[in-house]
Amino acid sequence: MIEFDRASYDAIVEHAREGTSEEVCGVLGGEHGEERSHVETVHRARNVAETPETRYHIDPEQQLELIDGIEEAGRDVVGFYHSHPAGPTEPSETDADRATWPGFSYVIVALDGEPFVGAWRWNGENERFEGEIVRVVGDRR
Repeated sequence: MIEFDRASYDAIVEHAREGTSEEVCGVLGGEHGEERSHVETVHRARNVAETPETRYHIDPEQQLELIDGIEEAGRDVVGFYHSHPAGPTEPSETDADRATWPGFSYVIVALDGEPFVGAWRWNGENERFEGEIVRVVGDRR
């Protein structure tokens, strides 16, 4: 399961909407766990893919900077997010081909109609995504 604070959930949906016809992407920070992760921060990244309308690729240098910032703030990397402006609501073959962080969440915001936020954990052993429950919770104190 992956939990989002309301503000973090709203932030990834808003970022996806701002991308209009291009995929947006970023890194999620918070508490990473094997059974449950909690997203507390959203870190936008540049999509440097050659065809951002149908692909995403986080700039590698920026990705390292974002990860360092998350860890320096005392948080874990929870996973990554990107949008599918025209669907589908699940990971594409390309998403599976490029997944490299086993046990971490890959969140997709699909905008074909009402926003849909789905999450999958990458299983490196079987090279496939496993669906996660997405839950939105209030601020944790």
